[in-house]
Amino acid sequence: MEWLALVLFACVCAVLLLGYPVALTLAGVSLIFAAIGSVAGGFDASYLTAMPNRLFGIVSNETLIAVPLFVFMGVMLEKSKVAESLLVAMASLLGKYRSGMAVSVVLVGMLLAASTGIVGATVVTMGLLSLPSMLKRGYSPAFATGAICATGTLGQIIPPSIALILLGDVLSSAYQKAQLSMGIFSPDSVSVGDLFVGAIVPGLLLVVLYLIYVMIVGMKSGQSGNEVSDEKAEAQGQSEQSQSLLAALIPPLMLIVVVLGAILGGFATPTEAAGVGAAGAIILAAFKKQLSLAQLKVVTMDTTRMTAMVFMILIGASVFSLVFRGFGGEELIHGFLTELPGGVFGAMFVVMLVVFALGFILDFIEITFVVVPIVAPVLLAMGVDPVWLGIMLALNLQTSFLTPPFGFALFYLRGVAPPAILTSDIYRGVVPFIIIQIVLLIGLAIWPELATWLPETLYS
Repeated sequence: MEWLALVLFACVCAVLLLGYPVALTLAGVSLIFAAIGSVAGGFDASYLTAMPNRLFGIVSNETLIAVPLFVFMGVMLEKSKVAESLLVAMASLLGKYRSGMAVSVVLVGMLLAASTGIVGATVVTMGLLSLPSMLKRGYSPAFATGAICATGTLGQIIPPSIALILLGDVLSSAYQKAQLSMGIFSPDSVSVGDLFVGAIVPGLLLVVLYLIYVMIVGMKSGQSGNEVSDEKAEAQGQSEQSQSLLAALIPPLMLIVVVLGAILGGFATPTEAAGVGAAGAIILAAFKKQLSLAQLKVVTMDTTRMTAMVFMILIGASVFSLVFRGFGGEELIHGFLTELPGGVFGAMFVVMLVVFALGFILDFIEITFVVVPIVAPVLLAMGVDPVWLGIMLALNLQTSFLTPPFGFALFYLRGVAPPAILTSDIYRGVVPFIIIQIVLLIGLAIWPELATWLPETLYS
């Protein structure tokens, strides 16, 4: 009957491909299998009695409070047109250089990732503002769309990241479970703050690799800004452009420093820092005269909608994990990974490969709540560093936004791109950036210190 656990997982993936809601699919398919298993005598229904405690643990989890707060901060900054101001100012300063517009897109994407962390909003905003300008400057449609999609997903790895918060919560439980299975009854812990610190160096390296690529390609394909520059940029002097950039850059940069500085310095937990960030976003919106009751209502509704989606998926994933465990799926996965040739390397390689493949059909939230709780305890019990594992998974999950045919960043950009831009152009454009992410994953596998050095240094 334990093979029914794998059939359950396959059926969940198949139903998700049919377009049914994620949370209802996870819970509904799992309960149907539980009923079949109970009738056949292969499933103990008492496993489901743990569900109330699971639900109480979800709603009382202090770490997860950071999710709506960071979402609120990101949506508020997006509605207050911080992204638009940054992109216009950066483009006016760098647009006169060959490949300057492409560099502007990457730099603005990095800053938005560290301030908003919302992939959809970043991709849509930069698609509306920068895609026409990039096409006008002679960039190929594939390169322009690929650069926008890829830089829009930087919010997955650069803190404060919703993906890192969710991964941190899942890995914390998995790490304690792994230590208890090894007979360690006073287990160490791994926190969201640890993942935030561990993600800084890999995140910056990814930005550097993106910059190198867009500069090389941009030098070959893009025209100089002097040939096709905006009238507004021509009218402004160098000093005025610099002042405009500083005015657009300083407010969000101060918010980033306050939020991340409080976490890195140990002055606040990620949840507390998220509260500071949400309040700071309101202040910035008021300062830019972009705050009103109507806008506050829109931001609150968007935050509630996104938060409800995350928590509903988490509840559905809890039902799935209980049924999966009831069928003996955890023992099956544990035996499979521990018996692979190559030991830890073989197990880690297979898990990364499976997560990458699932990224073609599943969202990062689904993979985080469904797959990671199954494989993480086994890997951690084999001696894998939890921070390194978290960053490896985060980088891998970031590709799920870019991999065709279901990459969410591709859908976001397709919705705002001109009709002349073909879907095949977008697909071709993201391939080099996916390769760059894979190269960084390989580098991180060879040198785990890229993720573990900074946390060990700060918290030693």
